[in-house]
Amino acid sequence: MSQAIAQEVDREDWKPKHNPWLIAVVVTLAAFMEVLDTTIVNVSLPHIAGTLSTTYDNATWSLTAYLAANAIVLTISGWLGRVLGRKRYFLICIIMFTLSSFLCGMASSLGELILFRLMQGFFGGGLQPNQQSIILDIFPPDKRGAAFGLTAMATVVAPILGPSLGGWITDSYSWRWVFYLNVPIGIVTVFAVMMLLEDPPWAKKRKERVDVIGLTLITVGLACLEVMVDRGEDADWFGSTSICWLAFFAVIGIVGAIFWLLKAKDPVVDLRAFKDRNFAVSCILMAGLGGCLYASAIIVPQFSQQIMGYTAFLSGLVLTPGGIVIVFLIPLVGRLINYVQIRYVIAFGFFWMGCSMFISAHLTPTLDFDHLVLYRISQTACLAFLFVPLSTIAFMTIPAKYNADASALFSMVRNVLGALCISGATALVTETRQADQAHIVHHMSPLNQPYNEYLAHMKAVAQQLGYAAQDQATFAISTLYKDFQKQTAILAYNDVFIIIGFCAFLLVPFCFFLDGYTARKKKNR
Repeated sequence: MSQAIAQEVDREDWKPKHNPWLIAVVVTLAAFMEVLDTTIVNVSLPHIAGTLSTTYDNATWSLTAYLAANAIVLTISGWLGRVLGRKRYFLICIIMFTLSSFLCGMASSLGELILFRLMQGFFGGGLQPNQQSIILDIFPPDKRGAAFGLTAMATVVAPILGPSLGGWITDSYSWRWVFYLNVPIGIVTVFAVMMLLEDPPWAKKRKERVDVIGLTLITVGLACLEVMVDRGEDADWFGSTSICWLAFFAVIGIVGAIFWLLKAKDPVVDLRAFKDRNFAVSCILMAGLGGCLYASAIIVPQFSQQIMGYTAFLSGLVLTPGGIVIVFLIPLVGRLINYVQIRYVIAFGFFWMGCSMFISAHLTPTLDFDHLVLYRISQTACLAFLFVPLSTIAFMTIPAKYNADASALFSMVRNVLGALCISGATALVTETRQADQAHIVHHMSPLNQPYNEYLAHMKAVAQQLGYAAQDQATFAISTLYKDFQKQTAILAYNDVFIIIGFCAFLLVPFCFFLDGYTARKKKNR
């Protein structure tokens, strides 16, 4: 009997000693903690910059370092699990992530914070794919849909709740407690994993050749890509020599890694998982989902803080109701995919996302809190129709021997594109705002009657407020400038929502490349 057949027999016979649902809750708690850290720090950056006596722009390096390290490790986590043993590697990740979180809270300078955030991203990157591969192993195929519903709590809800939780902690206590929050959760999770989790025979530690070339290419490619996109706007994109070099090494690293991993005898991550059409298409769709999710999750609180003047907590609170709606919808969708073809559910989810983004592209200066919350609910409710169905069909037909590498790749495409879209959405707001300013400024001329009427009205307002005659014109011009800045910013946010909506609509046709299966059984073609 061949080794491959023996492994398949082991998979059929092996059962976890403890309740699979209890194990799933514990490993999901670890993943939730890590995903939460991708967005919880965003609203705290101004406070971090002030405390550490640096600029906001420099403080964003703490995000860049985290995301770059996270992207690299996500890709190779399957290999690390095989080298160290999955349980041992999972425990190392939790322990070091918790320690890094504590050190981030203790940081006394920006350099220290960036270093500890780099550690956080490096060890946190192994949590999501290991959680997913554990769930794939402990649940039979007919129960994975419900199990992935639990996974969605970490992957979808955590980025949504992150800004509101981070805002509340920062406003009520200190930004340092955003990191200290992970410490008790990490300690509890370590002991729970030690007691409940066990490695199946195929996930135990074994000797593997170190693919130095593959590791190097992945590290260089993904790190340079993340830094390039994150810093491109501030560095004037390809007008900067450093950005050009980063782009060059990103292309060399990523393209080189693909060619090497396809030809290497023992690659650090096995790309043959993409031979399964359902998995390959699901990865494309999951990458799009991650991009839309993270992009909208960053620009909504950004809009509410910078344009509407909300506090960090209130801007984060705009996102919370959407997360609550998802929690209620996910179990319903988990049942729905037992009776409706999964590809139809996914197509409906992306169509809904596109419609919701177009509806949200009607922001105005007089928009109130309730309407902004409703917009966000419409944007996030569709995610319930996407994550669980995509996770279910992605692993429905792929050979079990690829579970670890496939989990790493599936998590990587979502997080990498999501991280890039966080930077891209912010840069796009700036770019479109500048374009709108260049267009509108031509109308701000004495030859334009509405312009003259506005200035006359504001001079009258200044007179009523008691301004001296020589100061009334200055008041009118300064007020006009403030309104001009606000209006162009709102137009920019509307433009970005439209772009995200178009991207969601473009993903709908890809859904029909998936096989026509339900979660309960494969239908005959």
